[in-house]
Amino acid sequence: MSAVSWERAVRGARAARGTSAAFRGELVLPRWLRRPVRLFKRFSDGDIAVPRFAATSMTAVFLALVGVYGAYVGGHMPAYAQAVTARTGFAVDEVKVLGHRQTSEIDILDSLGLDGWTSLIGFNAEAARERVAALPWIEVASVRKVYPNAIEVQVTEREPFALWQHDSELSVIEKDGRVIAPFTGGSLAHLPQVIGTGANTDAADFLARVAAYPDLAGRVRAYVRVSDRRWDLKLSNGVTVLLPETGEDAALAELAAYDRSGTLLSRDVSAIDMRNSDRLVLRLTQTGMERRVADLEAAAKARKKAGKT
Repeated sequence: MSAVSWERAVRGARAARGTSAAFRGELVLPRWLRRPVRLFKRFSDGDIAVPRFAATSMTAVFLALVGVYGAYVGGHMPAYAQAVTARTGFAVDEVKVLGHRQTSEIDILDSLGLDGWTSLIGFNAEAARERVAALPWIEVASVRKVYPNAIEVQVTEREPFALWQHDSELSVIEKDGRVIAPFTGGSLAHLPQVIGTGANTDAADFLARVAAYPDLAGRVRAYVRVSDRRWDLKLSNGVTVLLPETGEDAALAELAAYDRSGTLLSRDVSAIDMRNSDRLVLRLTQTGMERRVADLEAAAKARKKAGKT
């Protein structure tokens, strides 16, 4: 008999057994269920020996599965994964911070949200980057995981331009006038100081024009924006220069020329009023006023004496 004929005969016999079983009222199981049923029958007949501690092992597996399912349903799965992976060699124990100058490293570390058992596997680097980028001085931040147990933080800070006094507050600002952070002293005390409403947004352009006269710029202690219309210069020797609302460039050139020719800014004056283009008004200090009165009296006496002779 050929192999093909033999296979057909076997299939016919199996079909006949199934048909006869069906005619006899017996239950015919699906093919995929027959092997488990035979295994269960062998187990119930005692043909398979149960290993020792099988019940204990199955109970432990069952409880573990119940615990994992409960953590998943209760939303504690991330914490569970953190705890497991942290205790298997992935706990963060090294953080490298690069690029910070004004920002405290402690503030950056606090923003990462680390604790003693933070796992690098479950650590959300993007969420940590957003928290670091929200710090006042930070312009750009990146947070990178370095396996198995390190984090690298790279930051670029905002560039300070001036100190802006508004009301009773003193803030560090950028060149475009945006506030970076409150001024707390330290290495930024050398920055130019601008005062008043609108001074923060208008300072960059005006300071650049004053810088064209280095000798004059070196004397300025503060730039005061008056009614958001014009500027006053507070000099280091206490003199205030009142600039006009229009024609600031011409007034600055004239002021620098006066200083070069006669040291006007070093005399006993409290203010130089340049708001009127047709005249320059000087306000003397108390000492300067007394000296001026004494000079006038001396000149009058000299004239009177000359008239007698």
